Amino acid sequence: MKLSELSKILSQLDMHPSRALGQNFLVDENCLSALVRAAAPVSGEEILEVGPGTGVLTERLVAAGCRVTAVEFDSRLARYIRERFEGVDGFRLVEGDACKVDYTSLFPVGTRFRCVANLPYSCASVLLARLAGLPNPPASFHVLLQKEMAERLAAPVGTPAYGVLTVRLAFRYRARIARIVPRGVFFPPPEVDSAFLALEALDAPLVDRALLEAADRLATAAFSQRRKQARRLLSGVVPGFDFAGALESMGLPATARAENISPQQYIQLARSANESG
Repeated sequence: MKLSELSKILSQLDMHPSRALGQNFLVDENCLSALVRAAAPVSGEEILEVGPGTGVLTERLVAAGCRVTAVEFDSRLARYIRERFEGVDGFRLVEGDACKVDYTSLFPVGTRFRCVANLPYSCASVLLARLAGLPNPPASFHVLLQKEMAERLAAPVGTPAYGVLTVRLAFRYRARIARIVPRGVFFPPPEVDSAFLALEALDAPLVDRALLEAADRLATAAFSQRRKQARRLLSGVVPGFDFAGALESMGLPATARAENISPQQYIQLARSANESG
């Protein structure tokens, strides 16, 4: 969609993009096409799109034959989207806060779906964590989001950008930054660049859900004060367990900090702590 077309729609809706809602509309056709190619939508598959805006990506997904569930918070845009795609087979609109939507009712366990979206900056991290933690999480994500956030999610162990969200998503997905996207392809231009991020589900779950939740609690505690030695923080989660010895048995120093521990090692720590109790 050209900027002139977007401006006309926004004028008709009597609205201005909201920074608080992270509304930055994609106005570059080449960038849009690249996102769609990367996602490679397949006719008949279920797609979750968060923040459809004026429907430029929605249109491409519908044209590919996808069954699209779009979640829009802004009531004016929701009204526009509802009217634009009224009667389109397989399209449904959910008006509400994407971080509070009941996704389990939309995509029950056993329903395969993927997330393809230009995510609002304001809720990207919370939303990704929530979706990845569902009993039936997306099979993959192909999303546009803030470059710094994408770098955090794809960060290697031991780097400053590596954090608890990196670990949480790595329990289920492989993260890859496909492309850096300049701020000028959006209206209004955000203050920072964006990135295409692909999160592909691991071939098989690393462990069962209960152990993942235990590992998540350990990672959350360790990163709560990342400058401190992890074993001191982990002991608050499982008192009495010898975390120093467990770290050393994995080839890490007892003085290791949160960012020195890989996702697989957090799982191993959780398993060892469970077995000791």
